[in-house]
Amino acid sequence: MSDLQGAADGRKPVFGAERRVRILELLRANGTLSLRQLAEAVQSSEVTVRRDVRALEADGLIDRHHGGASLPGELSREPTHLQKAQVAKAEKAAIADLAVALVEDGDAVVIGPGTTTHALAQRLTGHTDLTVVTNSLLVAQALSASPRIEVVMTGGMLRGPVQALVGSAAERSLAGLRTRRAFISGNGLTAERGLSTPNMQVASTDKALAASAEEVVVLADHTKIGVNTMVQTVPADEIAHLVTGDAAPQEELYELSARGVRLHVARL
Repeated sequence: MSDLQGAADGRKPVFGAERRVRILELLRANGTLSLRQLAEAVQSSEVTVRRDVRALEADGLIDRHHGGASLPGELSREPTHLQKAQVAKAEKAAIADLAVALVEDGDAVVIGPGTTTHALAQRLTGHTDLTVVTNSLLVAQALSASPRIEVVMTGGMLRGPVQALVGSAAERSLAGLRTRRAFISGNGLTAERGLSTPNMQVASTDKALAASAEEVVVLADHTKIGVNTMVQTVPADEIAHLVTGDAAPQEELYELSARGVRLHVARL
């Protein structure tokens, strides 16, 4: 159970200063959170939590942004692959199980870096006549022993936190490619901004991955839905499919669906 879930389960509503202290604790434990997530955790209305967030921002304790809040600098903080691998493990596995249906034998697909995309790659090893373009070392490694899968790696500079190749060389190697689908992840997804990530180089390469495909498929567990990070990668109206878990905020999913995103929800 996460700290966020623990705060929401079985606790009495809190008021005033105590509520604001709890909001700070939640943000320290979970990073960036939406107003809705904070309101559920402290059992208050979003209107009340919005006032708390404004007060905490005025004191310099947090950063406020559309629909949520984070600790100062959190929007640009880039978690490592190992850190992300500890979050929502069962949900990521279920998302990968569901996303496999979007890959067919004979396809050419792009798979970007991330713990959930890595889980997808691990489930593709039995496919045949499949071409996978990737900048992820871990995706390439997962598919390296599959004789009927051709793995094409981009060039680029290694970015350790995400175990992926990024930069202008990676982007140039993707130019001119056309694949059926790009399976990418990120650190936040909202209906207003679409997919986002904390690092500008990663974002630029993710944009090139998305541009190389006819359709973009986003794999995102519930902790990323309704969350903003610093750099936009793919606007919501350019996302064809979202594969997520059933704990994702329903209001945000509804807004994404209204923008034309086809939803695939894994049940846990």
